[in-house]
Amino acid sequence: MKPVYIVGAKRSPHAKAGTDLKDVAAPYLGSYLIRHLLDAAGISNTDVDEVIIGNVGNPAKYPNIGRVIALEAGLDKQTSGYTVHRNCASGLEAVSQGFLKVASGRSEIIAVGGVENMSQIPLIYSEEMTELFIDVMKAKSVGDKLKAITQFRPPYLSPIIALEQGLTDPFCGLNMGQTAEILAREFNISREEQDAFAVRSHNLALKAQEEGRLAEEILPLAVGSKLNKLLSTDVGPRAGSSVEKLAKLKPYFDRKSGTVTVGNACPITDGGSALLLVSEEALKKYDLEPMAKIVDYHFHGLEPERMGMGPLLAMDGVFKRTGMTLEDMDLVEINEAFAAQVIAVQKTLVDKEAASRFGVEKAWGEIPDEKFNVNGGAIALGHPVGSTGSRLVVTMAHELKRRKAKYGVASLCIGGGQGGAIIIENLVK
Repeated sequence: MKPVYIVGAKRSPHAKAGTDLKDVAAPYLGSYLIRHLLDAAGISNTDVDEVIIGNVGNPAKYPNIGRVIALEAGLDKQTSGYTVHRNCASGLEAVSQGFLKVASGRSEIIAVGGVENMSQIPLIYSEEMTELFIDVMKAKSVGDKLKAITQFRPPYLSPIIALEQGLTDPFCGLNMGQTAEILAREFNISREEQDAFAVRSHNLALKAQEEGRLAEEILPLAVGSKLNKLLSTDVGPRAGSSVEKLAKLKPYFDRKSGTVTVGNACPITDGGSALLLVSEEALKKYDLEPMAKIVDYHFHGLEPERMGMGPLLAMDGVFKRTGMTLEDMDLVEINEAFAAQVIAVQKTLVDKEAASRFGVEKAWGEIPDEKFNVNGGAIALGHPVGSTGSRLVVTMAHELKRRKAKYGVASLCIGGGQGGAIIIENLVK
């Protein structure tokens, strides 16, 4: 396997669904990032081998969003593009596929990433309303059409919420928040612990914004109906967040005895991220300075009702594959889908008996606060599902560079009962 280098990594600002990015079609959350990365590297439009994009709520208008992004970015029409879907880790799946193609020598330059506009995930007509429309369309005479229309009943207009369906597992029948409630109960994670974790995320994100650290990874984007506003920061981190304020929120997924709320879970978010992966030959050809190198990655499955434990299994797998340990990591990113879920992963990393319940034989150790989600996580920044996997790599690459640290591992749980993890090595001294 040949070395695979990251020579550019950027993301869009994140915005809560229904706010600043609600009118930006998903492809445009990725195409401008790739255009920027290629211009910054001085790479020709004809030299990019492929574009691979992760996306979950695939818009009907853009059935292969990866190809659309390639063309919108101005790449040569001969450059192929495709879309991958691995739920929350779709962006990481794009990175892993790009890595394999460059590492195997099949490709020299690949743009990868993920996009998601969760604001635009549609409402769906009920089956009864859909059949009514079909009957009206099939009717040949005015009389037949009127007869079909008389079959209408007001309940037919009750919409099916596609986002809600997408966040509910078809096998165990639980939505993602309910799976977090399971972990909170099994690991005795209190409401106060979860709320304190959420406050930490917001405070770290706000501090990173104030110090300009997040600005290094964000590429501003023109928004608004007249494109008259430049969005350059995340719309999500809350100033003045406290455990006392969060305690006033009611449980959302288990209203009787639950502890997971909208305050200690990630918000519904829009955003995109992209990276440029190249071979050693491409580095020399374009005289590029590598930002980081991908060491390896790993995906792992587990029971859907405990999908939040995916990072434990994925990190265990990537450490075994590389012979590295948690202690070797200078930075650790675990996506904050839910505070309860991340806390459960932290607990099993230090408890061999608890880890063994998931088939993990080793307690990898505690993650020091100074290494963990140091710029906040998805509870503050948001979780645009198709992008988050690649966004974590973007964030990791920039923070390793800023600290002049060496190794980082990024991981996330995946709806449906999976986990993904990747290790990268900083090359900027």
